[in-house]
Amino acid sequence: MPATPRQPLENDNKETLVSQHSAQSVHQYVHHPAETPKKQTACLHPLADFPRERISMALSHPSPGHGPSRRSALGFMSAVPLTAGGLLASQETAEANNDLSSGSGRIPKDLRPGGAFDRHIKELADKDQFSGTVMIAYRGRQVLARAYGWADKEGRIPNKIGTIYALASSSKPFTGLAVVQLAQQGKLKFYDLVSKHLDGLPAEMAERITVHHLLTHTSGLGDARRPGENPPPEQIHNSYEQQMADFWANLKTFQLEFAPGTKKAYSSMGYTLLGELVAKVSGTSFQDYVRQNIFLPAGMEDSAYYDRRRWLTDKRIAHPYMHQKDGTRVDAVRNLDKGSVYGDAGQGSNSARGWMGTGGGNGFATAPDLVRFAIALQGGKLTTRPYTELYVNGKISAKPLKEDTSGNSLRGEGFQAYGPVAATFNNQRIITHGGGAGGISTSWSIYLDMSWTAVILSNYDLQSIEPIIDLERRLITGA
Repeated sequence: MPATPRQPLENDNKETLVSQHSAQSVHQYVHHPAETPKKQTACLHPLADFPRERISMALSHPSPGHGPSRRSALGFMSAVPLTAGGLLASQETAEANNDLSSGSGRIPKDLRPGGAFDRHIKELADKDQFSGTVMIAYRGRQVLARAYGWADKEGRIPNKIGTIYALASSSKPFTGLAVVQLAQQGKLKFYDLVSKHLDGLPAEMAERITVHHLLTHTSGLGDARRPGENPPPEQIHNSYEQQMADFWANLKTFQLEFAPGTKKAYSSMGYTLLGELVAKVSGTSFQDYVRQNIFLPAGMEDSAYYDRRRWLTDKRIAHPYMHQKDGTRVDAVRNLDKGSVYGDAGQGSNSARGWMGTGGGNGFATAPDLVRFAIALQGGKLTTRPYTELYVNGKISAKPLKEDTSGNSLRGEGFQAYGPVAATFNNQRIITHGGGAGGISTSWSIYLDMSWTAVILSNYDLQSIEPIIDLERRLITGA
């Protein structure tokens, strides 16, 4: 079994990642459910150029003499190119984007502070139906950023723009990208049988499942917990070794639901297995590999796979609040005996029972870090262009998760890529992924030909995140 992952220090590698550019002070205003806000605005610099010490200082403290206000009110500056010739962007698209950022006022008003998207999030927060951080960026510059609610109610710590959130399955694309990087390095092939690199698989799996099958959810592996089913009770793990020993023991009891490559069925179990593959092939733990080869090169300094002990004690990390049958919400990290009541999150599940996130999910990130990921991915910092193309392009078509009453997809057509979902909506290409668990609802989307990135991170197990995503897509693409 790979070595236990190292927990990053709060200042881990900070000296090599902080930009030396000067910047003005930026203020952070957050919604406190019981307090009335003072609304202010501030000018934002591009994420890539903003010194992290200034971000941390400015975004961690409300105005002197005031409690946290209802929301942060952040403006935007005229945008500059994200990269020199974005990923697969056509000349026509590039010209349109240049026109959009020319200062002529063409940033859609409904995406600006006070616009329709902003008002919708505020309305949900005012009803205590949203707690978390949202960010919309154009070419790496924040157009809108808001933080609402509490990161830790007991500790009286509010959510901030820079709050770190558990991502649930929204971190699966990092697993896929790690595999793509190893393929680029020549250490594995997508057509390799997984058993070429990993021992201990049951014969039925060892002889049939390839790396490609796991990446595209076509392996035939199921999941221990599916909505509407009665899964076995989750174990509380107090070490990573114990957690992964349980994973392998459970895997050996599974039977394939279908012949690999013949159907698609979402499988967190399959992505956890990919994490084990990354660890074996790279010679380091999966968590350390992702941090050293994806997070830090992208400038995602606050992103990592934190263990439960760190989740409980690090004041920068939001605690998930799970809805209960009596209408209350409980802190999942402090109440491991409690579980989610929503079937989509796995009835009775609590992701904090696991000691640490795996290839299957529950990495941690901030909203600004996920925008940095978009910049780095499209700027060629994480893979060469051919392998970036392999990563983002759709491989498998499947019935959409969300349909209207006529059977039409609510979000365009989606294809499974090597980690993200590659969607088309209103003639625009998007790579995206969502995540849901007890007290966790997350989504990030990169609009490949439009230079927009949208991030929604919540520490509530929301039923309302779907309309937020739908509104985001309509407003960004002009649908």
